[in-house]
Amino acid sequence: MNAKSWLRHTLRNRLQSLLMLLVMAGFMALLGGLLWGADGVQWLFWLTVFLVLMNPVVSPRMILRMYGATPVGPGQLPGLHQTLEILARHAGLDQPPTLYYVPSQVLNAFAVGNRRSAAIAVSDGLLRHLDRRELLGVLAHEISHVQHNDMWVMGLADLFSRATSLLSVFGQFLLLINLPLILLSQVSISWTAILLLIFAPQFSALAQLALSRVREYDADLNAARLTGDPLGLASALAKLEQYSGGMMEQILLPGRRRRESSLLRTHPATDERIRRLQSLVDSEQSEPHRSNEFLEALNRLNVQDAFASPVQRRPRRHFTGLWH
Repeated sequence: MNAKSWLRHTLRNRLQSLLMLLVMAGFMALLGGLLWGADGVQWLFWLTVFLVLMNPVVSPRMILRMYGATPVGPGQLPGLHQTLEILARHAGLDQPPTLYYVPSQVLNAFAVGNRRSAAIAVSDGLLRHLDRRELLGVLAHEISHVQHNDMWVMGLADLFSRATSLLSVFGQFLLLINLPLILLSQVSISWTAILLLIFAPQFSALAQLALSRVREYDADLNAARLTGDPLGLASALAKLEQYSGGMMEQILLPGRRRRESSLLRTHPATDERIRRLQSLVDSEQSEPHRSNEFLEALNRLNVQDAFASPVQRRPRRHFTGLWH
């Protein structure tokens, strides 16, 4: 990526970071004012400031812990470590991200941290179901997030989503306990605040989707640049979609497919991402021979040597809201 493109990406990151902070602060201030007046505005404003300041410190370790992720040494998965080192070198990172293993059947991979200190976690299901080209595409995608320091805004968006979900539960609880008094006309509550609390998760999900869409497309494009093989990532996305399934399938055909991770639910439509990657096949981004260096390293990958038995525990939704 040239200097001009890098500057444009950096400015967009900062603008989106500022937008996310303003949305979070504005929502909290509005909610506090509706519920508790001027004092509520101050309480929730300072709570937002505290959460934002703590997010880069706590978030990476907290997320890895919530997923039950454990570090993987070079001796366990040497091929994967070597691939990350090569990708990090091509991406201009000072050091490769630390590799973590998530004991889950869900096909999932994610990056946490920042350019100076990052970690990439891969699930047992991902390692066992993707072939070498597909796995390379997924790793390159996550390396791209690290390269562009996308995790800061994505972490803020996820923090906002979780905060609004908790507040939504609080709003429904508040409505429930006051329902008898409301029916007897002995107490009045702010229906605007209650409705805002109840529909807050949908609002935050839309904001999260708007912020993540461009970043995911950019990460896909940059992954194709790094590996020269856009079809590898396209194939991986198709397989991830096949295993995750859609919302209606979970309602009408429960158990047929595995649900997607909550951290991935705001990604753009898979079909559109695949279409964009396929359009790169005849462009300068497609140089399949460039991926040989990575694939030779992945020839050394043998998941059975590091983790003899596949994870048997079926995925479930945890109290943290994560599905793994």
